[in-house]
Amino acid sequence: MRPAIKVGLSTASVYPLRTEAAFEIAARLGYDGVELMVWAESVSQDIDAVEKLSANYGVPVLSVHAPCLLISQRVWGANPITKLERSVCAAEQLGAQTVVVHPPFRWQRRYAEGFSEQVAELEAGSDVMVAVENMFPFRADRFFGAGQTSIERMRKRGGRPGPGISAFAPSYDPLDGNHAHYTLDLSHTATAGTDAVDMARRMGDGLVHLHLADGNGASTDEHLVPGRGTQPVAQVCRMLAESDFAGHVVLEVTTQTARTNGEREALLTESLQFARKHLLR
Repeated sequence: MRPAIKVGLSTASVYPLRTEAAFEIAARLGYDGVELMVWAESVSQDIDAVEKLSANYGVPVLSVHAPCLLISQRVWGANPITKLERSVCAAEQLGAQTVVVHPPFRWQRRYAEGFSEQVAELEAGSDVMVAVENMFPFRADRFFGAGQTSIERMRKRGGRPGPGISAFAPSYDPLDGNHAHYTLDLSHTATAGTDAVDMARRMGDGLVHLHLADGNGASTDEHLVPGRGTQPVAQVCRMLAESDFAGHVVLEVTTQTARTNGEREALLTESLQFARKHLLR
């Protein structure tokens, strides 16, 4: 019998609460672990401190998200090559299976030119998998205000909402690069207008990590609770459950609109229950 797929909680899912709150909530709600988002919060950058949190709460770190967001461009220095190396070292120290990283930004020319080779070299020297994540273009309607009604009208006509410009090299689709391992993010497929099931199939055995969330195709990255948007989240989960997938599924949902801790935990409980239901083997 194949082992159950582990379901983790991204520490970003409790924002604006801090990293420790993610460990505490994950432990209390019964998540199998967490994904550490390395960003501006000081504790997220202190791997010794994170290791202590993991031990104190009895919650393992399943994956590390490298500091490659626009808002974390200066975290662990300005050199993205060094930052990715440090992320792999952090994963090794924490016993995490995977490092999640975005494709390089176009303006990071040196990093972009050697990105595939760097990822391959890091994987060759470590048991950690470096899983490159699908992203999305910056769409015109994000800046010019096409509302949800307009987006739905475009869909009914068979169109994709808003032209987009990729800020990533070679593109926001990681399959345009040459990588062994991938992260599939179902909120990003919504924003990009990408067929999530087709992308999962194209990733094949290279799909080793899933960011489980939902979206309605808005011009901004929504990270809705799974089942509250238009993405085939249940179908993707069933595909993984029926396959030899040995990676992890991490809930990366936004709870910023929660007015109380109780509301936040209700969203995270609903997310966990959805994942467990559809990932059942």
